[in-house]
Amino acid sequence: MNEQAAAATLLFVDDEASILASLRRLFRPHGYKILVANGGAEGLQMLEQEKVDLVISDMRMPEMDGAQFLEKVRGRWPGIVRILLTGYADIASTIAAINRGEIYRYIAKPWDDNEIVLTVRDALVRQRLELENARLVELTQQQNEELKGLNASLEQKVADRTTQLRQTLTSLEKAHQALNKSFMTSVKVFSGLMELRGGRLAGHSRRVAEHARALAQRMDCSEQETQDILLASLLHDIGKIGLPDDLLDKPFNVLTGQARAEVMKHPLTGHNVLMGVDQLHAAALIVRHHHEYYDGSGYPDRLAAIAIPLGARILAVANEYDAVQLGTLTQRALNTNEALAFLVENRGRRYDPAVIDAFSRLQAESNTQTATERPLRPAQLQPGMVLTRDLNHHDGYLLLARDHTVDAAVIRELRRLEDSDHQPLLLYIRQESS
Repeated sequence: MNEQAAAATLLFVDDEASILASLRRLFRPHGYKILVANGGAEGLQMLEQEKVDLVISDMRMPEMDGAQFLEKVRGRWPGIVRILLTGYADIASTIAAINRGEIYRYIAKPWDDNEIVLTVRDALVRQRLELENARLVELTQQQNEELKGLNASLEQKVADRTTQLRQTLTSLEKAHQALNKSFMTSVKVFSGLMELRGGRLAGHSRRVAEHARALAQRMDCSEQETQDILLASLLHDIGKIGLPDDLLDKPFNVLTGQARAEVMKHPLTGHNVLMGVDQLHAAALIVRHHHEYYDGSGYPDRLAAIAIPLGARILAVANEYDAVQLGTLTQRALNTNEALAFLVENRGRRYDPAVIDAFSRLQAESNTQTATERPLRPAQLQPGMVLTRDLNHHDGYLLLARDHTVDAAVIRELRRLEDSDHQPLLLYIRQESS
């Protein structure tokens, strides 16, 4: 951990002394300055007196719950990173905290020590990146003002300043790219929350996202449309987070009428959750309609044909291709050939014919495509290698995102994690062309 991260100040807010003591013991060895408060009112008083970088608040507290407290923090100290501790039973309150408090992440209790430490570290890194981005924007504005005052006779000085401006804009562009990558990583981590519950959903959202992205590109969707489809694919099951495990593990077509009605609420729930984030408005609409059928028999709005957004028609195919292989849609899990046959059989009824045709061509090409990646264990890695797939912990959460370039420090950490967990890690690395 670098000196800047070690100097960060963390505030833990909880009405249970044992929780505060546990958090203090967990984070103190990492070099942070630790502050604690027994409730929301005391936490606000402490923020008026101390400069705090990150707040972790419990949801259930008397007088002022976590959602109310974090909303006040956002209003008065918007630069502070906000994290919520909550239980799966608090989904309504958690949604309120996401919408009103604009939290960075929520963590379910009981938490995983390694996960919460990594979450705090990543949040602080992102915070510093945003501050640096703001500094670069301000610097660019200042230099633009300087350029306005230059005289035409100072051509060489103008050329020098222009060179500096280009360098600054390049740095700013890199900062924006890093922010976008950090946002996408956060979305992938959030989508993995469902998969932490185990069962047949592990890896489902990531596989659906890969199929949907490839399909969107094949159908000539714009870069922004493809990005929205990818985000929707990663988060399409977020509305199921409050459902009991027994509903998630049973095939949809064997559920009772009441159970089906509960499951069928998840597109609307997901839409409502995602609409609270500006960058996810388009993705939220895709999530709402990804269970509409081409013949109008789907849900929740019974749209038909091209009235269904194209992104939702693409997501429907990618989602159900994986679902029938998992056995969450049909009573028997299908193999890849059977899954494709199922889609083709329902062409024009459940699915858009144009999307099915494009997907069929993609699958045919995939079967003959030369491999462009190779699997490696951490001990075989070399600095500079680039991941072609997300690397996930065996418990389901994201460790490294696709396109991440590994360095010596990352390799050491992966080898240590593999040894401590006694579980092999397999990374897929971009194959260099010969």
